[in-house]
Amino acid sequence: MIATPAAVDNPGLAALPFETYRQAPNAELNERIEAVKRELGDGLLILGHHYQQDEVIRFADLRGDSLKLSQLAAESRACRAIVFCGVHFMAETADILSRDEVTVHLPDMGAGCSMADMADLDSVEAAWADLGELIDVEDLTPVTYINSTAELKAFCGRHGGIVCTSTNARKVLDWAFAKNSRALFFPDQHLGRNTARAMGIPLERMHVWNPRLPLGGNSVEAIENSRVLLWRGHCSVHQMFKPAHVGQFRKQFPGIKVLVHPECMMEVVELADLVGSTEFIIKTVENAPAGSTWAVGTELHLVNRLAAENPDKTIHFLSPMVCMCATMSRIDLPHLAWCLDNLARGTPVNQVKVPDETARWARVALQRMLDLP
Repeated sequence: MIATPAAVDNPGLAALPFETYRQAPNAELNERIEAVKRELGDGLLILGHHYQQDEVIRFADLRGDSLKLSQLAAESRACRAIVFCGVHFMAETADILSRDEVTVHLPDMGAGCSMADMADLDSVEAAWADLGELIDVEDLTPVTYINSTAELKAFCGRHGGIVCTSTNARKVLDWAFAKNSRALFFPDQHLGRNTARAMGIPLERMHVWNPRLPLGGNSVEAIENSRVLLWRGHCSVHQMFKPAHVGQFRKQFPGIKVLVHPECMMEVVELADLVGSTEFIIKTVENAPAGSTWAVGTELHLVNRLAAENPDKTIHFLSPMVCMCATMSRIDLPHLAWCLDNLARGTPVNQVKVPDETARWARVALQRMLDLP
């Protein structure tokens, strides 16, 4: 028999306070987490994003990037509750794709994403209205990166748009240009620029839209001549990698291979040997020949894990500075144990629930992406 979380919440029972968990030793927290996993069995899925710290991801039933984790969780017939060790937009995506009876919880609701926060629904709708005064928005496809709020995914769903990941961004832009001549890409300008440039779109036909400035800081002529409008957003982690870092590593380690994420700025991508998604980075390192040396430009926890799991290779972090996802790190052992204990006793905390209408349209945009060959 499959154990499941309490079928009925206990509204008369107060949730366990978090403060007692903050003071608990790691050994006790580990025991609490293991106990709940045993009690709830297959009815519980703990999802761990690749950027998560080791002390937390060790408890993950599945690890991966945000979309992969949500898809895998949606395929589970036994799961009744998902605890997502990631950030808020990831938990939203899991809620959108999972069955109605499944609840999704984020151990710390403060675990957000600075990139996702750079494009909000009001700003995007205002930009769309401004663009409608200058160009035919029926000929403009909105494309949102998976690292965005459910509201923006729903915006794309309503306006004939689509979601992309760092893996399929080119395929998505091919789809967008097959139906319209222009694309509005948000919230990460670097992924959009790097992808469009690899497709042969010249820089002079790509323009950054700054939501704080009239017409996004562009001239009417620039907008009319555009093929891709890039939202002024970025990942705070990948923004830290600079061209000088690549030069320093190549000088210090002749023959080193530089491997970076496409959220890095164009000038870094141009100097790298290989560019790809988180999954691409992991597979490239795992399949690299023994004795090879790599400088990897992505989140620090992941790079350190790659180094530990591939001791036959030399793996460096492509920056002299610490570049970890600070919001991801808010998911720690105390928050995970607190969230799980409350779930098991029927006093669930931090449920992430996307409103039905938003979820419906967000699912449309996600499905368009999932339907691509």
